[in-house]
Amino acid sequence: MDREELIFSEYKTYCEQKEKFIDRNFKTNKFYMIAAVVLIFAMIYTGNVVFLNKISATLVFALFGVSVCALWWMNVDSYNTLIKIKYSTVIEKLEEKLPVKPFTEEYKGIADFREKRVFMFSDIQKIFASIVALFFFAVCVSELTPILVVLFNKLNCLIRG
Repeated sequence: MDREELIFSEYKTYCEQKEKFIDRNFKTNKFYMIAAVVLIFAMIYTGNVVFLNKISATLVFALFGVSVCALWWMNVDSYNTLIKIKYSTVIEKLEEKLPVKPFTEEYKGIADFREKRVFMFSDIQKIFASIVALFFFAVCVSELTPILVVLFNKLNCLIRG
């Protein structure tokens, strides 16, 4: 195998791995979406279950939901960063040694597209993760408010005592 064939073989292998990486990104997002839906159903199903001192299962699941959404957001950012590195650094450097540079041109097209402030799929994922996180946060607030009111009243009674 001569040098050009070796470079092309490495390029082809790397491009295939990048595509697998993007597929894994979609599977990961699917996991977070399913996890959020499962937590919502768990909150609905266990609505009247109470642990310890008035800590409801709904509050516990909502806290998990906020955590899942935060992880989801970070995961979207991580995958986007890694995909950009794969495009702009590794593949473009390999393409410098090839006669045609399809991914370099594609990446330039994506960059031009992004400058027009058009929503990309990752932006939609982040918005969805944020909306779901706000839902879980609102549930947390609604579940914590009565507990905090009781604690405040007890503290107030102790102070006036």
